[in-house]
Amino acid sequence: MPINDFSEYPMSWRPRRSAFPEGPYYLALAALLERDIASGLLPPGTRLPPQRELADYLDLNFTTVTRAYDLCREKRLVYGVVGRGTFVASLPGRGEGAEGALLDFGVVQGFPGIGAKSVVAAAQAVLSRESAERLFTYNAREGHVRAREAGRLWLARTGVSVSAARVVVFPGVQSALSTALLSLFRVGETLAVDEFTYGNLISLARLARVRLVAVSGDNEGMLPSALDAVARRHQVKGLFVMPRCANPTTLTMSVARRIELAQVARARNLLVLEDDAALTPDPDAALQVHVPERTVYLAGSSRLVAPGLRATFVAVPESLSSALLSGLHHTSIKASALDAEILGELVLSGAANRVLNLKLRAAQRVNRVFNRVFGTPASETAPLFRRLPFPDTAGRGPEIERTLRARGVVALHSDRFRVGRTTSSFLRLSISNMSSEKGLGSALRSLKAIVEEL
Repeated sequence: MPINDFSEYPMSWRPRRSAFPEGPYYLALAALLERDIASGLLPPGTRLPPQRELADYLDLNFTTVTRAYDLCREKRLVYGVVGRGTFVASLPGRGEGAEGALLDFGVVQGFPGIGAKSVVAAAQAVLSRESAERLFTYNAREGHVRAREAGRLWLARTGVSVSAARVVVFPGVQSALSTALLSLFRVGETLAVDEFTYGNLISLARLARVRLVAVSGDNEGMLPSALDAVARRHQVKGLFVMPRCANPTTLTMSVARRIELAQVARARNLLVLEDDAALTPDPDAALQVHVPERTVYLAGSSRLVAPGLRATFVAVPESLSSALLSGLHHTSIKASALDAEILGELVLSGAANRVLNLKLRAAQRVNRVFNRVFGTPASETAPLFRRLPFPDTAGRGPEIERTLRARGVVALHSDRFRVGRTTSSFLRLSISNMSSEKGLGSALRSLKAIVEEL
C-alpha cells in the first residue's frame, strides 16, 4: 500500500523513511523507535501501530517491521500483549511526566526485568492448581502452609532457623515495620537506630508516635558501647538494625559486631527489628541467631526477587506472635495469598535463588561502572545503591534535591535518612535502575559533572 494512502489514517507513530539512517531498514526503524521513546515523543503506554499497518505505511516488508519491534522488545523498550498489540514500556532509568526525561537514581528498583519470566512461570504454576481458588479467601491470615514452609527455607539462608509455624507472611517490609511499631510499641516509646537509617522507617515512626534516637557508629555501623549508653540514658524499648548493606550507608557489620549488639539487646531487654536486604546468602548474617526470643526478622531479600509481589517472610518469636498477628489483621487483614504463593513457588522451585544470582552478577557489573566513574575502590559487597560524598550540604537536602531535579537528575540527599546530629552529608544513588551499563556510565558521568559544578 503506498505511503500517501495513510494521509487521513489515525496512527500513533508516523516515522519517515527519509529520516532512516544508513544501513539495514530494520535497524534504522528500531533506532528511530528507540529515539522517539527516549525523547518522550512516545510516552509509556502508547499503543504502537500494528506491524502490518506500519509495514504498509512505510512500504516495507512485514518481517522488516517485525525484526525492528523484536529488537526494541529485547531492549525492554516495548512489550506485547496478546490480542491487544505492542506498547511502549516505562524506561527503568528515566522518570516520567511533564518534566521529561530524568536520570533516576532515586528509588532502588533492583534491576527491573531480571527474573520477570520466572515470576510469570511461577504465577502460571500456582494458578493451574486445583487449590488455586482458596487463594482468594480471607483465611490463614499468617499465610498458607506452603508459603510459610517456603519462608522457613528462605530464612535459613541467613542462619535463621525457625519452624514454619514461626513464619508470618506480611504484605511487604514496610507493612511488617508499621505493624511492629503499632503493635509492639506504645506512643512515646523509643527505638534506637543508626545515625542514618531507612527513610521510610523514619516516616512510619512519626505516624506511630514512636520516638527515634540515634546511636553513633563507625565503618561497621552501630557501636555496641554507644547502644548500651543510649539504652540506659533514654529507656530505649527497641532496636532497628540492618546488619548487611544498610540503607542508605551500605555499611556491613562483622559477625563479631552483630554478636556484641545482640548481647547488648539481651542485657537491656530490647526488642529487635532486623531487616536483611543483601543479595547474597550468609549463614552468619543475622542478629536473630543470637537473640531469637526478642527479634522480629524481616527477610528483605525476598523483595529483591520480585518487588511487585506484595509478600515478605518474617520470623516472629512466639512471645510476640499474638500481638503482631493482631496488628496485621487490623492494618492489612493479611498479605495477598496469591502473591505469597507465587513467591513461595519461586523459592521452592529454586527460581528465586537463580534470579538473585543473576541480580548479584548485574550488581557486581554496575558497581564496577560506579567505581570507574568516581575512582572509588572495589568492595566485597555488591550493593544496589551507593553513597556519594557531598560535603557541607547537611541541612540543605531539599534544596539540593530540587537543584538536581532541575538539572534532570533524581537523587536522594542524606538529610532524608538522618536521625542523629552528625554533619556528614552525601547522596544515596540507586545504580540498579538503568537499562544498561553503558547508560549507567553515561548517567553517572553527567551526575558527576553536575555535582562538581554545585
